[in-house]
Amino acid sequence: MFTLGIDYGTNSVRALIVRTSDGAEFGSAIVNYPSGSQGILLDPKDHNLARQHPGDYLFGLEKSVKTALAAAKKKPGFKADKIIGIGVDTTGSSPIPVDKNNRALAQDKKWAKNLHAQCWLWKDHTSWREAAKITELAAQHRPQFIAKCGNTYSSEWFWSKLWHCLFVAPKVFDAAYSWVELADWIPSVLAGVNDPTKVMRGVCCAGHKALYADDWGGLPDKEFLTLLHPKLADLRDRLYEKAHDASTAAGQLSPEWAKKLGLPVGIPIAIGEMDVHYGAIGCGVKEGTLVKVIGTSTCDCGVVSADKNVPDIPGICGIVKGAILPGFYGIEAGQSAVGDIFKWYVEGVLKDAKLHATLTAEAAKQKPGQHGLLALDWNNGNRTILVDQRLTGLMLGQTLHTTPAEIYRALIEATAFGARAIIERIKEYGVPIERVVCAGGIAEKNPLLMQIYADVTGCTMLVAGSSQACALGSAVSAAVLAGAHKDFPTAQKKMTGLKKVTYKPIAANRKVYDQLYSLYRQLHDSLGGRNKSADLSNVMKDLLTLKESTHA
Repeated sequence: MFTLGIDYGTNSVRALIVRTSDGAEFGSAIVNYPSGSQGILLDPKDHNLARQHPGDYLFGLEKSVKTALAAAKKKPGFKADKIIGIGVDTTGSSPIPVDKNNRALAQDKKWAKNLHAQCWLWKDHTSWREAAKITELAAQHRPQFIAKCGNTYSSEWFWSKLWHCLFVAPKVFDAAYSWVELADWIPSVLAGVNDPTKVMRGVCCAGHKALYADDWGGLPDKEFLTLLHPKLADLRDRLYEKAHDASTAAGQLSPEWAKKLGLPVGIPIAIGEMDVHYGAIGCGVKEGTLVKVIGTSTCDCGVVSADKNVPDIPGICGIVKGAILPGFYGIEAGQSAVGDIFKWYVEGVLKDAKLHATLTAEAAKQKPGQHGLLALDWNNGNRTILVDQRLTGLMLGQTLHTTPAEIYRALIEATAFGARAIIERIKEYGVPIERVVCAGGIAEKNPLLMQIYADVTGCTMLVAGSSQACALGSAVSAAVLAGAHKDFPTAQKKMTGLKKVTYKPIAANRKVYDQLYSLYRQLHDSLGGRNKSADLSNVMKDLLTLKESTHA
């Protein structure tokens, strides 16, 4: 038997067909979104805006699945009627305004070119003001709402985006009967759900992004939402009462989409989760494992048994029961830009995408501290632990002799320092991290970055066995739901694995990086607003001292 995992990333959609007995990959396909700049609709007047056309998702869905099926059919033992389930993961929070028939507004000609009627992509930060106000009001009136998401609400999340739409595009807001997260919308489309109030919502997005918790009756109460805006309180009745973990199906494949895709009618569709949460499952996540999916941004996920008491952790993205695995609390953190920072520098500043390999090779020849540089990884704001999208990047220590390769290495190191800050924060609050499993193209293709991450964090870095861990995790969830395995631990043991390569910390490098990290934290805490009285006059000269000692 086989299952199908569908993974919606920032720039493309991937389909993966795997055998449920052992996770063997029989067919895959990647389809780039056709609209905008590499699939993203931008506004040159506002760098915070990032939207996507919902039509791209449906185009990518059909094309990727058909292409993956065509590849799988070339292998002996495969037939499309042996696919017993579908799983879907997406970016998030990426809410879509929909009409009464669960049709995205942007699918209507009237709204097709209106940026506000599109999917509000996870990396859209236009609602930073609204996010700050939600944080302020929740702290005053409902502190429990934000206690589980690090005490700070983010502009990347559900309510801040909807509230901002109400301000800047009231006609779009009024035209929307409801809003559906991309992770919930795709399964509902596949299942033929034509009423947004009937869409099965996943607790993954609901809990991490929409302040949902069974502890307080689901979504924020109407009294609190009225403090934001009465129309948000009215909208609550058209959203949902209950959100579900991965033990619940989102629906069954409708005749319409079964015909389009060439799949059996009625096969179960797993509840939608965010990409990295299913990616964690595809990496074999269990208690004590931190999964890092390194892509345009980085998301870090771990789980702790729901039988245990997990303390609130300031500055993280959330602690949500059932968000990754049923029976566990899902813990999420991350960085708002990682691969995007390297892409910005190489393709945006240097204007040559081919330079990634050259710069990596040159940077690999350098020793830690040799370039005398220190950067902050805030080019797209800080997701964890400062939770501030108004922060920006920084490069310190440049001289007239600084080279592009030195800057490139410093940017890699900056993302590693950000990763260390997250690991230390999570461990500080008693969450065990015994191993780190990394996934994504960067983890697979860039040994330099992986070694730097090991040296900076002091953790051995492992690499997921599948190059499409998120899609694999979706397929694993579908396999459990369809009955191919009795539970998630069994399915993960059978269907997931690790590559043989490991990256262990090098003691000499770690010693230098401890000194650099100390300087990074001075900048982090001062410029991030945690230590406003800090004296930073030592940082430049300490960098020079490190540089000189390395050369000596």
